[in-house]
Amino acid sequence: MKRVSLTQYLVEQQREHGRIPGQLRLLIEVVARACKHIAIAVNKGALGDVLGSAGSQNVQGEIQKKLDVISNEVLIEANEWGGHLAAMASEEMDSIHLVPNRYPQGEYLLLFDPLDGSSNIDVNVSIGTIFSVLRKIGHTRGVSEADFLQPGRQQAAAGYCVYGPQSMLVLTLGDGVAAFTLDRETGSWVLTQAGLQLPDETAEFSINMSNLRHWAPPVRRYIDECLEGRAGPRGKDFNMRWVGSMVADVHRILSRGGVFLYPWDARQPDQPGKLRLMYEANPMAFIVEQAGGLATNGRERILDIVPARLHERVSVVLGSRHEVLRVNALHAEGG
Repeated sequence: MKRVSLTQYLVEQQREHGRIPGQLRLLIEVVARACKHIAIAVNKGALGDVLGSAGSQNVQGEIQKKLDVISNEVLIEANEWGGHLAAMASEEMDSIHLVPNRYPQGEYLLLFDPLDGSSNIDVNVSIGTIFSVLRKIGHTRGVSEADFLQPGRQQAAAGYCVYGPQSMLVLTLGDGVAAFTLDRETGSWVLTQAGLQLPDETAEFSINMSNLRHWAPPVRRYIDECLEGRAGPRGKDFNMRWVGSMVADVHRILSRGGVFLYPWDARQPDQPGKLRLMYEANPMAFIVEQAGGLATNGRERILDIVPARLHERVSVVLGSRHEVLRVNALHAEGG
């Protein structure tokens, strides 16, 4: 069987299908190379002195791990000089990072969560990188935070890397989802699955059950239905899986079906959710919908939400279509 590299895949998408401009192809290749460097750092662990706290906090008020800081720097340094970007934004940074004037400015904006699932770093459990690509609005050289505040449906591309037993890159260009596995012997991302599709129905859900008492009634009702199993209104038994890394949990759902929930929490009633709309929810929603699934905040499609702030948060329900629609229906009924 012929092995297709990420570069060949992207060139074919550009040349034969016209789905991707040259600048976007180069941008994705650079992000993929940066993710390869992060994968190597993650793989070294204690041998590379990358475990433990960095002794600092990010803009979210969260304690940063050494690998959070390293991954953020790797992505910035890899992307700022290539001429395909106008600016970047990261979950780890207060505001946007403009491409320095000494470099040419490109047509795209890059957003990323450099290392999702940081609490898993020191215990050798799967973590990942999430990224989203937007087109720069207008043709002026200047870029402001407002240029990033686009609904997720306008993404030009999105993807994630999961650093697990195998390092994998999952990517959408807006026309289906493809998965690539890192061949460590050659250093290449190799296409291992094209046309990823989620089943409409599932018997598996992913949620942090320890927070049950803090959820809104519609979410508690949905989980109660799942837990009642075959004897309940759903008429089937459900399994629960929870890794604590959005990348790992969503990757499992893409691989075999399921629904992922990270809902509103009464401990922070003024926040609509925990996950970040721009860095986590939008790219994952784009990928899941391109694989035939659905992604909402319990009421509306995530990709239709117009962000008001760079670090805006949101409730997330995504995965197999029928399960997401059931959660939406319970919200519409008021729980």
